[in-house]
Amino acid sequence: MGIKTYRPYTETRRFQTGLTFEEITTSTPHKPLLEPKTRISGRNNRGELTIWHRGGGHKRHYRVIDFKRDKVGISGRVATIEYDPNRSAFIALIHYEDGEKRYILHPAGLKVGDKILAGPEADIVVGNALPLKNIPTGTMIHNIELRPGKGGQMVRSAGGAAQLLAKEGDYAQVRLPSGEVRMVHVNCVASIGQVGNLDHENISIGKAGRKRWMGIRPTTRGVAMNPVDHPLGGGEGKSSGGRNPTTPWGQPTRGYKTRNNKSTDRFIIKRREKK
Repeated sequence: MGIKTYRPYTETRRFQTGLTFEEITTSTPHKPLLEPKTRISGRNNRGELTIWHRGGGHKRHYRVIDFKRDKVGISGRVATIEYDPNRSAFIALIHYEDGEKRYILHPAGLKVGDKILAGPEADIVVGNALPLKNIPTGTMIHNIELRPGKGGQMVRSAGGAAQLLAKEGDYAQVRLPSGEVRMVHVNCVASIGQVGNLDHENISIGKAGRKRWMGIRPTTRGVAMNPVDHPLGGGEGKSSGGRNPTTPWGQPTRGYKTRNNKSTDRFIIKRREKK
């Protein structure tokens, strides 16, 4: 996948880049796997704004993705590779031998016409899915389950890949893209390979309007507000705030641990590496 630049015929085009979409084979999604996606714009069921900076953006349909990979023992063929507006990764439409069609996350290296298989007897080939106990250590994996049968929850974004480090008893050690080493049950299913669209992280948005197309509204800096609106607000002239960065409610935003799920602490062997 390549990155294209534009002639600077406007000020924003000078710095804007985009994908060439060489891997995409069709622009028309499979209609039976589409669902309506209502826009809630950061509101909860009472209409209250709970997530800031959301709203607007282009209309979308949700693509139903097979995160469970539970078509065990049934071979499938990659029919198309498509763009998904709801995620950074591309998706692949699979035609199974029994006639069913499903979308999966597109791993790097999987091409139209390739065969894939899910189940304990599957080979260690890009696109196949099998339990961790059947995957050799050192293999790069993605779309990893946290609970057997629940469906993949970890490592699903573009370019993501985890590594299976070791297996001991009922648990395997997996190194996640963040650097965290975590224990996952060996019966959990994972897909082989790295998630595709590797150049996603190298894209330059280029202009504010492109963020609005994505449904992301502007963010106002705390130091630009009044003291009544933000802890960093106020001051004569252009003030830097005079204190460590915080949220509008006073919670530190850098170097402050917010994890409070003690029930799963025992599964984390090594915390994520600081970037």
